[in-house]
Amino acid sequence: MEMSELQEVQITEDNNALLQDPLKAAELAAKLLQVQEQKHSIETPYGMVTVTIQGSPKPKRPAIVTFHDVGMDHKLCFKMLFENEDMYEIVKNFVVCHIDAPGQEEGAAVYPAGYQYPSLDQLAETIPCVLQYLNFPSIIGIGVGAGAYVLARYTLSHPNTVEGLVLVNIDPNAKGWMDWAAHKLTGLTSSIPEMILSHLFSPEDISGNSDIVRQYKTAILNSPIVGNNHLYWNSYNSRRDLNLERGGDVTLKCPVMLVVGDQAPHEDAVVECNSKLDPTQTSFLKMADSGGQPQITQPGKLAEAFKYFVQGMGYIPHILDKRRSMGGIFLHDSSVSLAHRLSIQRGESVTLSYPVAEQRVGGRTTRNIHGGDLLRSRDAGDM
Repeated sequence: MEMSELQEVQITEDNNALLQDPLKAAELAAKLLQVQEQKHSIETPYGMVTVTIQGSPKPKRPAIVTFHDVGMDHKLCFKMLFENEDMYEIVKNFVVCHIDAPGQEEGAAVYPAGYQYPSLDQLAETIPCVLQYLNFPSIIGIGVGAGAYVLARYTLSHPNTVEGLVLVNIDPNAKGWMDWAAHKLTGLTSSIPEMILSHLFSPEDISGNSDIVRQYKTAILNSPIVGNNHLYWNSYNSRRDLNLERGGDVTLKCPVMLVVGDQAPHEDAVVECNSKLDPTQTSFLKMADSGGQPQITQPGKLAEAFKYFVQGMGYIPHILDKRRSMGGIFLHDSSVSLAHRLSIQRGESVTLSYPVAEQRVGGRTTRNIHGGDLLRSRDAGDM
């Protein structure tokens, strides 16, 4: 086991102040957990897997397990989400386990030419090794892109160990012939990093060239393990069809929240995935102005939705109201929380589109969803 370097944490608030402000207490707890990160290297039949643990296991609560997309490690994929203030309460109440796919972790050795990289199905079978090593009996999974596929595949094989899934940008389908042809043609004119970027971000993201896109573009183009990234990318493009079928034997039987950015590269695939899942167990979150990576560009809104998702599963019965430091404005998101909770309680599929309008009501800033942005549907064809 490899411990992160100790850091000095200054605690200036007294105990009474922390008791009076639960959000500050949660924030402090989250910072302490980040200092206490633990890293493990776990041997599996399909290569060495690096995991990073935040916090300690909580009795009778699942571990939150993340799996990242291609071209990334867990930090690039999830750092902004888990360091967002809206995730403090989650980090305080659950142990978090970030899994890095073999050879994708920071500082990984470059694989030699001809190395046989595991398929996504095989990567899914590294998860039981991780859970057994860490003695985690059940999980809530959060996956993005290829990582979302891996967690979905694992859940189909081990349904009794998964209590819930958050799947961002999932494509449950194998590549068709037209997709393969387009991929091959693109490969003639684009480098592997460029193809990975077009998988992660929408054309609007890339042409807009925001600070976030520039940061990730630099990281991917200058990756010292671009060969390893290529192997994971090839495995993603060789994925099998999950063969999900609404009402059939092959389906995700736990609560699922599907997430995609509006006009993101994977929007159609996620909508199709939603149509194949049980509507009484599935929430569909389409986020406006979030591009291809909602967990990076809109971490606060995704964290907020995740809190209500977890609450709907019966954990954290009371969720702290969100407070912003800007002028002491209190944001009361009753429309979002109530809609999401009702969707879970009534067994409805829900689509929430962001951003929401803000208006001042009685000295309080209330954020309301634009009319028509909140849709409840039993079938994706109604969306």
